[in-house]
Amino acid sequence: MPADFLTTLERQRYQTLPADLREEDLQASCWLTPADQQLVAQQRRGSNRLGFAVQLGVLRLLGHLPQEWYRQVPDSLVQFVARQLELDPALFRAYGEREATLTEHLRVLLTHLQVRRWQPVLDAPWLEAWLVERALEHDNERLLLTLALGHLRQHGILRPGIVELERLVGALAERTQAETYRRLLWLLTPEVVTQLDALLVVDPALGLCRQTWLHQPPTSSSATSIQQVLGKLAYLDQLGVPGWQAPDLHPNRQKRLAHTARNKTNQVLQRFTPAKRHPLLVAACREAYRDLTDTVLKMVDEHWEHAVARARRALQDDQLAHARAKDQALRTLGQAVGLVMDEEHVPDEALREQIYAQVPREQLQAALTAVADFARPARHSYLDYLLPVAARLNTLLGSLVQQVAFEQAFAGDDFAEALILVSQLHTGQRRKLPEDAATAFIPASWRAFVFDQDGHAHRQRYGLCVLATLRERLRAGDVVVNASRKYASLDTYLLSPAEWARQRPDLLTQLGSAHRLDERLQEVEAQLPLLEHLLAQGQDIRLDEDGELVVTPLRAEELSPEVEQLRALLTASLPRAELTEVLVEVDQWTGFSAELTGLDQTTPRAPDHQALLYAALLANACHISLHEMAQSTGLDYQSLCWVAANYLREDTLKRATTRLVNHQHRQWLAQHWGGGTLSSSDGQRFPVSGKIRNARAIPRYFGYGQGLTFYTHTADQYAQFGSRAISSTTRDATYVLDEVLGNETELLLLEHTTDTHGYTDIVFALFDLLGLQFSPRLRDLANQRLCRIKGRELSYPSLNFTAHFHPDYVRQHWDDLLRVAGSLKTGWVSASLLISKLQAYPRQHHLTHLLQEYGRLVKTAFLLRYLHAQALRRRIHAQLNKGEQLHALRSWLWFGGDGVLRHKQEEAQQEVVRCLNVVTNIVVVWNTVYAQLALQRQQAAGPPALPEHLAQLSPARFAHLNRLGRYSFQLPADVLVNGLRPLRSLP
Repeated sequence: MPADFLTTLERQRYQTLPADLREEDLQASCWLTPADQQLVAQQRRGSNRLGFAVQLGVLRLLGHLPQEWYRQVPDSLVQFVARQLELDPALFRAYGEREATLTEHLRVLLTHLQVRRWQPVLDAPWLEAWLVERALEHDNERLLLTLALGHLRQHGILRPGIVELERLVGALAERTQAETYRRLLWLLTPEVVTQLDALLVVDPALGLCRQTWLHQPPTSSSATSIQQVLGKLAYLDQLGVPGWQAPDLHPNRQKRLAHTARNKTNQVLQRFTPAKRHPLLVAACREAYRDLTDTVLKMVDEHWEHAVARARRALQDDQLAHARAKDQALRTLGQAVGLVMDEEHVPDEALREQIYAQVPREQLQAALTAVADFARPARHSYLDYLLPVAARLNTLLGSLVQQVAFEQAFAGDDFAEALILVSQLHTGQRRKLPEDAATAFIPASWRAFVFDQDGHAHRQRYGLCVLATLRERLRAGDVVVNASRKYASLDTYLLSPAEWARQRPDLLTQLGSAHRLDERLQEVEAQLPLLEHLLAQGQDIRLDEDGELVVTPLRAEELSPEVEQLRALLTASLPRAELTEVLVEVDQWTGFSAELTGLDQTTPRAPDHQALLYAALLANACHISLHEMAQSTGLDYQSLCWVAANYLREDTLKRATTRLVNHQHRQWLAQHWGGGTLSSSDGQRFPVSGKIRNARAIPRYFGYGQGLTFYTHTADQYAQFGSRAISSTTRDATYVLDEVLGNETELLLLEHTTDTHGYTDIVFALFDLLGLQFSPRLRDLANQRLCRIKGRELSYPSLNFTAHFHPDYVRQHWDDLLRVAGSLKTGWVSASLLISKLQAYPRQHHLTHLLQEYGRLVKTAFLLRYLHAQALRRRIHAQLNKGEQLHALRSWLWFGGDGVLRHKQEEAQQEVVRCLNVVTNIVVVWNTVYAQLALQRQQAAGPPALPEHLAQLSPARFAHLNRLGRYSFQLPADVLVNGLRPLRSLP
């Protein structure tokens, strides 16, 4: 029997009318059109007319009628409808007295709305088949339920009870598994099945299973590590993985299957049925091939970058040493020349003897050598210092070109022939460079290095030039690798034209962006005169004497005595507690630890499993080594390591975070901080220790060291629903959309804000196309670009337009933009991957230019609102401050290991970041619950606090918590009479 996945509260929300309705919802669902008014007027008596109109609004709002819905209708809805009909809202109380009237009204309304009732025998198979296709794209049951509701509404079907739909969605897992196996069945030949099963058997040469070996991440970008990754790619090539095509299987499905295979032990995979095991292993091999291709290309990029950095340092050191020797050489030669010129005192026949007497021959020879070195041009280039490692770099290049299939997206020169030549040299098909070797691709800056005085290319130097050119063209998109994610052709990132045509109707309904362009044009035209008028008033937004825009900074709001009193109340009331106790207590409320499941569900848990789980979670979150945690808790170190490795994974930690965020969302105090519709994201930088591949140097933050950024998404209720480790040199805007689109919590995110580093024109465009509002906090407003709409040249002398928006161009390619949004919405490509690819092109791709063009219009509309509404600026500022407060809490939690991250594998880094996110949310939930108790006690004794005062409280507190444990200064019982402890027994 399929498991129910909704909580009791969630199920109740689906079955009842919301108590509070936004004005936008009322306008969209309950505004009566002339046709509606005409139909309402046909009903007798005022109570029936009002009830009929209210029932119409409820049907449009919910897509169904809850049981006894007329008892749940909020007053705001009744009043909104009553005002349109000019009726007394009190008349609605009499509606519903006759069941026959309700039924008859519903029949008429269904005809009017062109909607029919749900017919299980007819509709369930049809909807289930459609949902199976969606389940191949998304495995989130709540998202599938939402999609099912939208699909029924789109097809004019009154949805059934939520329990029936919940059971239908809950049963999809088995159907999806069977469908996956069916679509891969043609691939699973006896030979392939044998190869797949061999992946789970220990290889004597490796000492472990090939499945485990394939997914072991490299810890450095050394030449040895690169060759090892290339060896894994060669092994997958031998299996024929590049030919295992599955065009009918959604990329998301393949990723989830691969993720499941990686997070299951080999013993568990062996126990699965072939129908389940083989699709998992096929997906694991296909994803491993892509991951390894991306990894090796990135490693070669980093290896070259490090080699060039060392060459530049060697050049600088050499130049410094030569500069020091220069003066000495010149002095020596000057002394010798002085003797030559002294014809009066030094006769010609004694000249050589006199010179060698004052300047020894060896010293003079060294000076001549130094001068010759100064005159050699190659010494002024770092390229000459790459020669000591040229053989190693050329070997890597040859292995790379031999293993990875590079395709030319830019065919303007002979670089493709150069790659073929490098491959032939590597395999021994050629012994030396031919006279007609491809050289047109060599840039001018390399020619003096590659060619000798006779115009012949040097083989080693030629290879270095090919490697440098390959790296640059991969980054620019001029060379693509379709077996890769990061370096594939941009067209492969989007839904195929055929798939887009099939899904377009459903996606347009979900996106609601068919008329978005006209809406933005109208918004800009409506806001321009308002801003012109605001500038004319010359208040906080004005023009200075030079015509420059001046925006008065927001003045910090002074806290009222009531707010100060409430904050002091919380400071004095919140109980003092150990951080360990907070974890256990919040787990009793939320059950978050139930989401931290193991790789092997059949292995029995140890009696102290729960303590081990808490200890492993806290150790990772606070950056305490597991060895130190075992010593501090008395837990077994090996058991602690096993629990951390098997239970703290990306998927389990994300589910635990979701449960904590949902619990915070349901607290009444959290509702005063926000409705869960606004979020923000920001980066927090942490230093690292040792050589870590993805760490970068930023002296401003890390001094002489390197570090990473923990990029975190925060809701307006102080819950953090996403976090990940990223490179500190990557712009925040690349990752701003990922967690918003991947949100699986109960938060209905509609608007997102960042600081200036989190925005680009492309991000503005993507948010708008996805039906979301992007509201960054912008600095240097006077330098922001307003765009004038071409063809609508209205005169606004006070405004400085520095760009033009071409509506006809965007309208002509509007479907291309919708296809991009649809690809993101369905998860066909992640937002960070698409944005990084679009930004990588030095010569703008058509889509890059198109998104930037539309983004300028969206940003102009936002800037006009931003300047006109001080309340908007203050709201954005307040939300970003919430993220900063939580950064302080996270820094307080991150106290172990001298605050320096030492994990080298990216997967381990992500687990640490997510553990920190879980514990941060635990503290926020604990503080919120106890703050509610303190406020309830205060309200029982006096007048209740006003909502605007409660909104200025914060759960990002930690002064009352103890993170370090307790120390005991009592001597242990095993101290001997002489005051010493007994030695441990020798092993």
